[in-house]
Amino acid sequence: MSERNFMSRNTVVIFFLLLTVTYAQSVAAQRPSNNPNDYSGSDSERIAAALDAAKYWNGVIRIASRAPDAESDRQYWLLDSAILLPSNTTLILDNCQIKLSDSCRDNFVRSANCGIGVKVVSPVENVSIVGIGVVTLVGADRPRATGDSGKTLGVRAYGTDAGKEGESQTGDWRNIGILLANVHNFRIENIQIKNAHAWSVSLERCENGLVRNLTFDSEETRVIDGQEIKALNVDGLDLRKGCRNIVVDGIYGHTGDDLVAVTAIGPGAREGGALDSTEVSDFSADENYDVYNITIRNVVGYAAGGHQIVRLLNASGIKIYRVMIDGVMDTSPEEIVDRATIRIGDANPAWGGVTPLGDTYGVTISNVHSQSRHAILVAGSLVDSTISNVVNYHPDAEILHCESGKENVRNVTVNGTVDVGRERR
Repeated sequence: MSERNFMSRNTVVIFFLLLTVTYAQSVAAQRPSNNPNDYSGSDSERIAAALDAAKYWNGVIRIASRAPDAESDRQYWLLDSAILLPSNTTLILDNCQIKLSDSCRDNFVRSANCGIGVKVVSPVENVSIVGIGVVTLVGADRPRATGDSGKTLGVRAYGTDAGKEGESQTGDWRNIGILLANVHNFRIENIQIKNAHAWSVSLERCENGLVRNLTFDSEETRVIDGQEIKALNVDGLDLRKGCRNIVVDGIYGHTGDDLVAVTAIGPGAREGGALDSTEVSDFSADENYDVYNITIRNVVGYAAGGHQIVRLLNASGIKIYRVMIDGVMDTSPEEIVDRATIRIGDANPAWGGVTPLGDTYGVTISNVHSQSRHAILVAGSLVDSTISNVVNYHPDAEILHCESGKENVRNVTVNGTVDVGRERR
């Protein structure tokens, strides 16, 4: 090939490359923006508009810090309603802060398949919520409601909706920070949640997911308008009925209630979307809601209300099995002693009492440092499980305490434990 022909061919290639780039830039310029700063209206309206445009960006919406405008010089977003994520959506939170307004009685983020009056929660797939840099979700200054569905506003839970006609007078699923229901293939990572109204993150009937690097900062007692109030049920991460094939890796900080909880309890058949429950899903009487194939690693923190750092709780015939808990560091300050670093089961008659032998099995617990009253507390039943490499620092604690009786613990091996607390007695 002559030098002239070679140069001519290269020129044609470069021309077409430039043409392709120019075309791609032109197409991108014609796409509606997936940046809420490019829209007008309330913060919730602007985010909703950017989310609607995400379909033109392969399902990606990016929320950076709010750009100050004529309406406000705020750099944080103020939500009046939840961000709703449909299938095939990636929500990127880029060095931003999102706060619930005092008029908001809703989640920060919720899968779009559920809500008030949605009786059947159909599956959603491929949902990611990813924080970049420092990302903080903050509860309202004056929440309209706090606590779970068993707490009455103004009696056992704070809420400015207390006594208001036409408003639900108990907590419910709207008090949860991030709520995913019946979502398959999901990811939540690198987010801090502060002053949650109830559970920071709750997963219902979710499968094949990763939860990584979440930090919680919530107390049971707060001061609002100079008055000390109780905010109950402020768990960190909850995995509810029907969750399976999920990895939890990296949970930090403290919450008023349990830091991590796997809680497969509750009523049988029910319609979804009702406001009398802390679960938004519908449940069938003949479906299997067992929880299994759960990995929980690298939990560093404590329960500020003196509860549990990691809790497994099942009832009503729902089984929990094949659970690995590896690496729990109890960082409680001196003035706080949690009931248990890891607690399994409960004898509460409201949930049917101690679970039958075999309903909770295949649990491996390893690499635990505990300052709690009990390092490992079995308050229900446990079979075919192992406990290893547990270090106890509390002078009055037992490494394994069978509160419900040794007859409810079978084929559980314990090895490699160190009772540092014994030396302080």
